[in-house]
Amino acid sequence: MKSKNIALVIIFFSTFAFGCSKDENVNEPKTEVKDSTSIEGFNLVWNDEFDVNGIPDDTKWSYDLGGNGWGNDELQYYTSDPVNVRVKDGKLEIEAHYYKDAAIKYTSARLVTRQKGDWLYGKIDVKAKIPTGKGTWPAIWMLPTDWEYGNWPRSGEIDIMEHVGYDQGNIHGTVHTDAFNHTKGTQRGGSIMAPMASEEFLVYSINWDAEKIDFYIDNRLYFTFENTGKGFSEWPFDKRFHLILNIAVGGAWGGAQGVDESIFPQTMQIDYVRVFQLK
Repeated sequence: MKSKNIALVIIFFSTFAFGCSKDENVNEPKTEVKDSTSIEGFNLVWNDEFDVNGIPDDTKWSYDLGGNGWGNDELQYYTSDPVNVRVKDGKLEIEAHYYKDAAIKYTSARLVTRQKGDWLYGKIDVKAKIPTGKGTWPAIWMLPTDWEYGNWPRSGEIDIMEHVGYDQGNIHGTVHTDAFNHTKGTQRGGSIMAPMASEEFLVYSINWDAEKIDFYIDNRLYFTFENTGKGFSEWPFDKRFHLILNIAVGGAWGGAQGVDESIFPQTMQIDYVRVFQLK
């Protein structure tokens, strides 16, 4: 979603070398999505169905806390307060708020599975309904747990889903590496239109192995990033990564057209997170 130390330059997606993207609309006829914890050929190795109201399961989730822009001039302060994050009626809710007269005007939450859910390869499914409105920047993404190749972007980043509220329904999936990243204008990614993404739950997925990473919405493949075999500069994705769920406010990309203060609060709901690996 976001570089660890560098602001996001808005250069998005067409057709890229070493990858392919498809100009599609997710509302077109598509493969049926089966809401099942069983997939032929795979084992379910980690999941959260959010069946218990209250705070998220602390054996599975931790929090990144604080403000200071998060490398992208973002405006929110991340908390673990139930105002910003909770489980309710079978859904995880991450909610961004605006406080007109407060010193900290925007709060939100950023959940991580670091050291509680870390994987090398697998199929990752997240069923979510995302927020809308100018200034919102929700994401479902992954960072390396151990940073064995060095700081961002050398150890890589996998953005399963990103959306900016001023471009409603345009869903992005991308990767960042030392060779391919937005600071050089070389990032690799794809996009797909999903106009109902803020009104309906969609399944955002990757299928990641040693050869490639495929990106899907509701089982519709829209981008593939392939392993070029040229080393970690292009493919650092042979180490374990963990999952991140968050709503950012503003920032270099999310706030490129300003922030509409009247839209808040805004919520991202997560129905489930499931991680599968090949048998």
